[in-house]
Amino acid sequence: MTPKAAGPPDGGWGWVVVASAFAVNGLSYGVLRSLGLTFPDFAEHFDRSAQEIAWISALTLAVQQAASPVGSALSTRWGARPVVMVGGMLTFLGFVFSAFARSLLHLYLGLGLLVGSGWALGFAPALGTLSRYFSRHRVLAVGLALTGNGAASLLLAPAVQRLLDSFGWRGALLLLGAVTLHLIPCGALLRPLTLPGDSKASSGGPLAALGLGLFTHPAFAVFALGTTLVGCGYFIPYVHLAPHALDRGLGGYGAALVVAVAAVGDAGARLVSGWLADQGWVPLPRLLVVFGALTGLGLLAVGLVPVVGSDVWGVPLMAAAGAYGLSAGSYAPLVFGVLPGLVGIGGVVQATGLVMMMMSLGGLLGPPLSGFLKDETGDFSTSFLISGSFILTGSFIYLGMPRALPSCGPASSPATPPTEMGELLPNPQVQVAPLSSKGPQPTLDTTC
Repeated sequence: MTPKAAGPPDGGWGWVVVASAFAVNGLSYGVLRSLGLTFPDFAEHFDRSAQEIAWISALTLAVQQAASPVGSALSTRWGARPVVMVGGMLTFLGFVFSAFARSLLHLYLGLGLLVGSGWALGFAPALGTLSRYFSRHRVLAVGLALTGNGAASLLLAPAVQRLLDSFGWRGALLLLGAVTLHLIPCGALLRPLTLPGDSKASSGGPLAALGLGLFTHPAFAVFALGTTLVGCGYFIPYVHLAPHALDRGLGGYGAALVVAVAAVGDAGARLVSGWLADQGWVPLPRLLVVFGALTGLGLLAVGLVPVVGSDVWGVPLMAAAGAYGLSAGSYAPLVFGVLPGLVGIGGVVQATGLVMMMMSLGGLLGPPLSGFLKDETGDFSTSFLISGSFILTGSFIYLGMPRALPSCGPASSPATPPTEMGELLPNPQVQVAPLSSKGPQPTLDTTC
């Protein structure tokens, strides 16, 4: 039987879990971000439009995120370790199947359904497990894990282009499948941790396991609406930043460099944002608004960059991509770091899956809309302008979240909304009760 800890250990094996989540993030979103380099080859081989090719990534994102609550529920029932390992095998099979595709439908099934399902079983359980291991340094730990996206993009963007030049898109997909097999040892590192309040959070039927009762909390409902709109634009650069750079006049390696610049800014900003959030100088909901709005403005800048022309290095586009990467990287850890304050530590795994599901609604719409606008206008400029507008709108909706969030102790289960509102403190595991001559003294909530 797994021993029940008094609270998150805030270190120890938790740093191994951070390393595992770092790799899981890189082997999912990092691979997806670099996969856009293969899309021109897909379009040429199958003689299809940009909109039709964009459905590959749209389906991958939609399946990965819409099925994330299922991954969270399976993790709650069976533990994250076996769920993530099975996800790694599904991802590998999806890439292998796609490498032998004879039609665009095969890519929809392989990269969309199989790979998306594998990533759904990997990302949410890994990140949810990480959140359970930390309290004081939780957002920093999440930010560190989420740098796997940028680090993998930095390495994979030029590597994928080299694979395409050397082996074609079929060989590139086979080798990417071999790389994603590393999700299996990543899952093996996710040692289970039992905390107070787990039995209450995980009891109930299938709806309770999925955590759908969280939508009855007003603060979480506002957060859900804003995140859905942000998702409409957030993933468009993952798919179309490289093709946009090609349209602006850069070659294959120049486009890969633009992706790499965005990835470097993204990775560095996640660490800084996580550290800043853990200081408690600014409430997490307000940081979410600021960095979400900056992400939208960054995408507007990417869309407004003119044709490169004689500037073979594309300095203006790289600068805009770097600004986008910095802001998007700052936003990412805050989305997950704010969850314990909204739902409590007992519901954080389910909430992580629901966040992914909400963003899938936007992820399913965004890339195909971007491809459609490209087909209609001849380039991706309008796509990036629209995506930036979506993110700005969603960020302003976050303003409806209260600055004071529910206490995130064990009593804050999905089925029972808290009756008192606790101020989000600089140290998020400390919730101070109101002082009274007859009431209880300040208490320490060690599970938040």
